[in-house]
This record gives sequence, C-alpha cells and structure tokens, in this order.
Amino acid sequence: MAAKLRPIHHLPVKILPQPDETTCGPTCLHAVYDYWGRNESLEDLIARIRKVESGRGTFDVFLACDALRNGFQATIYTYNLKVFDPTWFVTGVDIAERLRQQREAKMDHRLRYVTEGYLEFLSLGGRLRLADLSYALIHGLLRRGLPILTGLSATFLYRAAREHGPDDIPDDICGFPAGHFVVIAGYNRTRRMLLIADPYGPTQEYWSNIDRVIGAILLGIVTYDSNLLVIHPPRTLEQQTIELS
Repeated sequence: MAAKLRPIHHLPVKILPQPDETTCGPTCLHAVYDYWGRNESLEDLIARIRKVESGRGTFDVFLACDALRNGFQATIYTYNLKVFDPTWFVTGVDIAERLRQQREAKMDHRLRYVTEGYLEFLSLGGRLRLADLSYALIHGLLRRGLPILTGLSATFLYRAAREHGPDDIPDDICGFPAGHFVVIAGYNRTRRMLLIADPYGPTQEYWSNIDRVIGAILLGIVTYDSNLLVIHPPRTLEQQTIELS
C-alpha cells in the first residue's frame, strides 16, 4: 500500500536577511548551501557570484554555476521563453548549439549575456528541464527533501507597486516590474500554501498561496527569471534515485 502523503511538509531551511536590495540571489543560495551542510560566509558568496550587466542583482543560472563548481548537482526547470524554445526539449536536440545560434541571430544584449551563463551551466554538467509548473512538481521535489530556489516577480508576489530608478523607488506610473529570489521550503496540502524562505522584508519565513507563487514564477519571465533551481549533493541523486525530468 502506498504511503499516505503528509498534509504539511517543512524543510529546515534557514535564511539570512539580504544585506542590500540586490543580493537576494546569493542570500538564497547561501541558505540552500547551509541546508546541505556547506558553511561559508555570505559576504564571500556575494563577492564571487557573477552579476547582471548593470551590476545590480544576478541570474539564477549564475547561482547554479557556482553550485556546480562547488561539487553540487543543479537542475533548472525553465519557463523563460525569452531564452528557450519549447521545441528544444525533445530528444536529440543540442540545446547548447541552439543557444549559440540564437545568440548570433538576435541582437538583444541581455539575451546574449545570460546565454553565456547557460552555456557554462551546460558545460559544467547542469541539467535543463521543461515541465508543467504544477502542484505535483513542487510537492514532489519538496517531498524528496529538495528546497527550490526560484526567481520570480516580486511585484506580483507582494502585490507591490512597480519600481523606478537606481534606488528602486515604488512608482505605479513610471515603474517597472521587479524580480526577486526566494526559496520554497515546504507545503501545506490542505490549505494549498507554500512555505517561503524570503531574504527580504521584516520576516524571513511565511506561507503564501500556491496559485500566487506559481503566478509570480511564471511572470518572472519579464525580468529574465521564471525558473526553478534545484541544487543537491551527488549522493542525493544516487541514494534516492531521483529522476528530475
């Protein structure tokens, strides 16, 4: 008989407050490293993580590359159609080659910049997956003890005003959507809630409706986010025979 699923599942992810407005990504990665027993200072991690072109923030693929260089395995579930075409995920397609061809065909500077990260990610052994962003996917990863680092729309998650200028001032007229990183660390099946470890704001842990979180992840495409990043030591895959597909 199949084991009965627990209605509440909570991974012991401990996250620090982010030091400034632009370091949510490294702070989330630091929390995932800590969950897996890797100890290092947040300051050192922030210093070495590659940043976006403006120097304010990072992309999740740069976080994934750091994990791969430090002996972890990393899988990105992507919903970013600005970077990836769905037809690339069928058997036999060389995604790295498609990325190179796209980089030459399109003049978008940000696309070219993030493509460098994905090419490095693939060369380091990272895995890319395209799968429906569903309750089952999120719950399944968490049940296996895998925290989910995700890039999403802070504007949608918080229902906050869009932001404008170098200081990210809330401005509902001139502002633009803001991206953010959080870690999904648990679920409550009965209440349809996800436990969010969030480095920003007055509290670093809270429950949020799963539909809102999924919406925020998908809308992360506006800021070149819209991904789930799953990082784990190689032994996790071997011991639990996890097929991240």
